[in-house]
Amino acid sequence: MIQARGQTALLAACDTFRAAAIEQLKLWGQRLNVPVIAGDYGADPAAIAHDAVTAALARKADYLLVDTAGRLHTKHNLMQELQKLHRVMDKKLPGAPHEVLLVLDGSTGMNALNQAREFNKAVNLTGLVITKLDGTSKGGMVVAIQKELGLPLKFIGVGEQPDDLQPFDAKQFAAALFEE
Repeated sequence: MIQARGQTALLAACDTFRAAAIEQLKLWGQRLNVPVIAGDYGADPAAIAHDAVTAALARKADYLLVDTAGRLHTKHNLMQELQKLHRVMDKKLPGAPHEVLLVLDGSTGMNALNQAREFNKAVNLTGLVITKLDGTSKGGMVVAIQKELGLPLKFIGVGEQPDDLQPFDAKQFAAALFEE
């Protein structure tokens, strides 16, 4: 979507503790022809975020997408690390990050509400992305999250191809919830 509008993006691999996370993001960067700013496994995610903001500014990128995936809301130290990452980005570019999206697995069920609560407390979410809506799961927990936290659903994932991440269409989603 970004490139189709003639804009540029960078990816930042700030999930440095989950096995193969950096390699996975680099692979997607290659597939999409988007540069990836990364460090080594075990590196400080905030340092990589700092480097990524610096690179995005230097390259005059329109977007910097920072992957911090793989965090469990029940792991206090990982949530503190996420808060640090946000502080570092804000210090380098005041107001950053400008958008904070929580990506949830559509098959998670109501545990997703607990995740959304905890992440929102830690970093003030601006929206949701729900993935794995290509199977039998319909992602009904989105309604509960939206009702309690007021977080808009921005994108849905319906497969594993680049075009399978789609902007959210409320009418289409509501119709799918009630299909038999």
